[in-house]
Amino acid sequence: MVAKSSGARPRAARLAGLGVGAVALLTMLTGCTADQVGKAVDGFGWPQGGISSESQEMYDLWIWSGVAALAVGALVWGLIFWCIVRYRKRGDELPAQTRFHMPMETLYTVTPVLVVAVLFYYTAVTQTDVITVSKNPGTVVEVVPFKWNWQFNYRDGVGTEANTVTSTVGSSDIVPLLVVPTGKVRFEETSRDVIHSFWVPELLFKMDVMPGNIRNVFEVNIEKEGRYVGRCAELCGTYHAFMNFEMVVVSPERFQQFLVAKQAGQSTPDAMSTIGFTGDERFAVTTKPQETRRNINNWNPAATALGN
Repeated sequence: MVAKSSGARPRAARLAGLGVGAVALLTMLTGCTADQVGKAVDGFGWPQGGISSESQEMYDLWIWSGVAALAVGALVWGLIFWCIVRYRKRGDELPAQTRFHMPMETLYTVTPVLVVAVLFYYTAVTQTDVITVSKNPGTVVEVVPFKWNWQFNYRDGVGTEANTVTSTVGSSDIVPLLVVPTGKVRFEETSRDVIHSFWVPELLFKMDVMPGNIRNVFEVNIEKEGRYVGRCAELCGTYHAFMNFEMVVVSPERFQQFLVAKQAGQSTPDAMSTIGFTGDERFAVTTKPQETRRNINNWNPAATALGN
């Protein structure tokens, strides 16, 4: 009895030590924010620097999912190495067999199901928050891509029955500017020709733009002013790579001044001057018009002369 008791004490001490270590680790992690953990691990590969509350919510889900995966991995590997050391061969005696051990097999089955259920729950909650739209958003922009540029229509309401207040259109020489305010902004998408995809990397979100009667809609709550390059993320033809635009995020007050200037008939560069942008700042600064190489060198002069 004495020998059994003395052998049980070290094992109990080790288990207590593992428990204390686990509690200390969890306490340390819960004291950190997702941003702090993300900076330490470079976001686990997730792009950092999102500018909307939705992007932050997705980032938080990714970081804590990574932390959970690391915790499960550390536990599994720890148990593996512990078993290798604890139950290494010490003689020719066959150790106790644990096949058909119902409590252990139940644990092996229930634990992964619980892990997947928790991840599914938080994923579903985050996805619902990201794709939910409000009934009366403050700003509505209709996104109309075409081969191979963008048109942004500022609307006075939601849906197809709303009216366009003013617009901005890009060309081969000028990158279109999408000026929006901080706060809630709704994007309603419809294509004139083929499938495109509206993407601003800092939003950490993109949505395909479909032709026909399909009208994809999403909203973002933008929290940071600045200028961000936007792109088409769906291969749409010859000049797909040239479909850049710039999203300019300003304060709600400056945005209203911009709209008033546009409604008064000013061009987009002039309206940008109205809200304090001067010189080259009136045009895109995060990207530039691409060289389309559409000139006489692209054609066959001999064939043109022959009328072919």
